[in-house]
Amino acid sequence: MPKPKTAYVCADCGAHSVKWAGQCPDCGAWNTLSEVRIAAAASGGIEATTLDGLQPDLEDRYSTGFAEFDRVLGGGLVPGAVVLLGGDPGVGKSTLLQQVSGQLQDDVPLLYATGEESLRQVSQRARRLGIEGTNLKVLADTVLENVLGEARRNASRILIIDSIQTMTAAELASAPGSVAQLRECVGRIVQFAKRNDVSVFVIGHVTKEGAIAGPRVVEHMVDTVMYFENDPASRYTMIRAVKNRFGATGEMGVFAMTRSGFREVRNPSAIFLSRETLTEPGSVVSVTWEGSRALLAEMQALVADSGGGYAKRVAQGVEQSRLALLLAVLQRHGDVQLGAEDVFVNVVGGLKIAETAVDLPTLLSVVSSFRDRPCREGLVSFGEIGLAGEVRPVRYGEERIAAAAKQGFSCAIVPRANMPRKMPDGIEIIPVARIREAVDAAF
Repeated sequence: MPKPKTAYVCADCGAHSVKWAGQCPDCGAWNTLSEVRIAAAASGGIEATTLDGLQPDLEDRYSTGFAEFDRVLGGGLVPGAVVLLGGDPGVGKSTLLQQVSGQLQDDVPLLYATGEESLRQVSQRARRLGIEGTNLKVLADTVLENVLGEARRNASRILIIDSIQTMTAAELASAPGSVAQLRECVGRIVQFAKRNDVSVFVIGHVTKEGAIAGPRVVEHMVDTVMYFENDPASRYTMIRAVKNRFGATGEMGVFAMTRSGFREVRNPSAIFLSRETLTEPGSVVSVTWEGSRALLAEMQALVADSGGGYAKRVAQGVEQSRLALLLAVLQRHGDVQLGAEDVFVNVVGGLKIAETAVDLPTLLSVVSSFRDRPCREGLVSFGEIGLAGEVRPVRYGEERIAAAAKQGFSCAIVPRANMPRKMPDGIEIIPVARIREAVDAAF
């Protein structure tokens, strides 16, 4: 009998190596190579077809019952798609998918497979959430072959696996959650979903860095990767798509956790705006773009004397390195000296913003706190700041202005290049090209 072939796979980048080494030759990570068994490739059984021979209902999607979740998925769940959902322990991954299964069970055959909980625990959660599982099939098993076989027998169109780290392929001797098991199980799930046109939700554990545990190649194999983002001090939870073959990457949905499970938030801007503090010094509202919609968020800044020590620069919700760069530009081109001041910046509501459109409102909030003067009432702002002190345009300028006007704001300081062709009703547009102009207009 021939000896089975083995290889070594990096848990960080998924690179292969013919022999073990302490450091991955591709990404340079240490102690990440794990031994895996190379399975023989299957042969035959699949024939090519033409585009005209495909099904005409390729755009059909399943609605999950949550408009916010459908938005993150790109308009609903695509038949045959594999969705990987990650998040911190206890954030509500199982709760959300059990609520989704309760919404979908009357419309499409569904199987909920769990390897982490007993059937009694699943039943207890269902009663707490008010789910009547008359058409919901539930299976407690950790052998992937049994799960996929049960899905075939029940002609399930949707399969939920909780979680992928507990599933094992019978012919592999590796422990559950190992690199070999994750690669093999995810590969079989993807193959099963594509061949049988079954939509699959897969729950994945995350590492202490916040990434889904296992080799990075697992995220490349699935169609959609979503993460839970939440602030432990907040009752609101955000789900963001970091990869989506059927929708916009970066799309975000907002949910509120209640005693009866998750409740979607239809107007997320309302939870990120504190009307009581908008008239205080150091507070400016920004319009960010999340996926396919505008979102209003309050930027708060606090400038205080450092007391002769090393000046601190602390940012929550925005990049700290970006804050240091903006303060240097403000000092050079805005004549605001902050070298002896501690600067703290925070995005209200625990929202994390990666785009540069919040540069201008961040600086305006810093100047407002430094001068101890509130900005003009009803002000909203957005724009990117260049190293020469110029205010650069951002994408979807007109849509951002329209969203601000819809929320009742009366004045917007925007880049000159984002000036709309048709002036919207109820809001004054102030175009600026330099930091000095924006600071003068804000007060």
